[in-house]
Amino acid sequence: MLFSSPIFLFAFLPLLLALHALLPKSTRNALLLVASLLFYWWGEPVASVLMVVSILLNYAFGLLVGRAQERNASTTWIVGWAVALNLAILFVFKYADWVWNGLGSVLLGLGVIDTPLATIGSVLPQGGSLAQALLNSDGSVRLPIGISFFTFQAMSYVIDVARRDGHVSKNPRDIALYVALFPQLIAGPIVRYKDVAEQIIERSIGLERFASGVRRFLIGLGKKMLIANFAAKACDSIFALPVEQLTPQLAWTGILCYTVQIYFDFSGYSCMAIGLGRMFGFEFLENFQHPYSSQSITEFWRRWHMSLSSWFRDYLYIPLGGNRAGKARTYFNLVLVFFLCGLWHGANTTFVVWGLWHGAFLVLERIGLGTALTNGPRVLRHVYVMLAVMVGWVFFRATSMDQAIGIVRALAFLPEGDGLVRYGELTVTAAAANPLALHTDLLTWVALLAGAIGSTPWLPTLSAWHATLEQRGRVLTFRALDALGSVLLLLVFLLCAMEMAGGSYNPFIYFRF
Repeated sequence: MLFSSPIFLFAFLPLLLALHALLPKSTRNALLLVASLLFYWWGEPVASVLMVVSILLNYAFGLLVGRAQERNASTTWIVGWAVALNLAILFVFKYADWVWNGLGSVLLGLGVIDTPLATIGSVLPQGGSLAQALLNSDGSVRLPIGISFFTFQAMSYVIDVARRDGHVSKNPRDIALYVALFPQLIAGPIVRYKDVAEQIIERSIGLERFASGVRRFLIGLGKKMLIANFAAKACDSIFALPVEQLTPQLAWTGILCYTVQIYFDFSGYSCMAIGLGRMFGFEFLENFQHPYSSQSITEFWRRWHMSLSSWFRDYLYIPLGGNRAGKARTYFNLVLVFFLCGLWHGANTTFVVWGLWHGAFLVLERIGLGTALTNGPRVLRHVYVMLAVMVGWVFFRATSMDQAIGIVRALAFLPEGDGLVRYGELTVTAAAANPLALHTDLLTWVALLAGAIGSTPWLPTLSAWHATLEQRGRVLTFRALDALGSVLLLLVFLLCAMEMAGGSYNPFIYFRF
């Protein structure tokens, strides 16, 4: 059940909002917990048991930390075990197959075995046990949606309590609600326990906050349905082509579409999560801040997926020593953090390369590239950032290293093969076999144009300009402008509803996270 699905928008959400408004405050947390578990169970009926196990484990670790603090005893071993068990769960369900298959490839190459280890799972007996229910038909381990998000949140609870950044909760319902709260469960942002601990206990919902939540949700829905989805259709079509059939024109169009898709899809879900949180009285921190307007990769990571960046900074980079242990150690810490950041996104070599790519640029900018860019033209800095980010997105989107390398070659006008496509005895050029018009249409280009405009901080700039002119009595009042904005958001909602009713292309790109 996705935020952009009819059953959520026209059944689940209205019913939950109505019950939340009618029931007394003392029962609202219980209602949200039941609704959140139902939300996750709807898409992951078996894996929801895993999330409950994670909740109970970290609740117990929190109690142990609290008792140790009461005795002024060390909590290091408790936190260590908590982190180890959380990462073990994440490893089994997200990385075990990747490691197993990689080991099999190595052993196969050395001649130790003559059958890939990956084939073993396909002959496992299929049964009705919980273990079998957590396996795919080929024997591989099923990847529960959102496992990376709720695992990191559960860990942050124990760590925050150990650091005294949050209080120990003796009510398991509160911890369960923190981990399972449906707005940010499957696509973030990653919410810290210390940021919402007080809100779980006591929060208020005024008309202004609720209206702000509705507006924010509709903005996110529009980003997802009207920009990301249209860019995704062309992107997926191009990335499905064999690399031998890619022309530079197709490759650049495909990665441009993905650049728009991932930002508006991800920031759209974050907007919807923040909006939903406000409707129920929660205030989540921002997750994106116009990252494509950055002037360096360092700045990009201050603006992109900020909840993940700050998580790695506070729980990994700083404990490793940050930039306090000399230049060499700082560079090592940066590369290690981004190696793990890439690995967090998925069990694939392409994600690791993507993380190392960004880590390398952060090191280069600290060595001297950042200073050189600062002294250069602003437009050059922006081109540098977008080129670095877009090439990185190739590895993030590609399903294999071979595909990623083939696409990068096409971007560099060095496509693989001889540029010809053969259909039996008929031979045509790649451009003739796959013209750009075959993969794009007018709506694709409209979405890309809207994405280019929406990626810039034009709204804050317009608001500041409007405020200046209004003081001189030259423009509409803010009340009139708000009314116009409400009309536009209503139009966005209607267009999104039409897209849903028409069963339009609506991919979910977080299944690997």
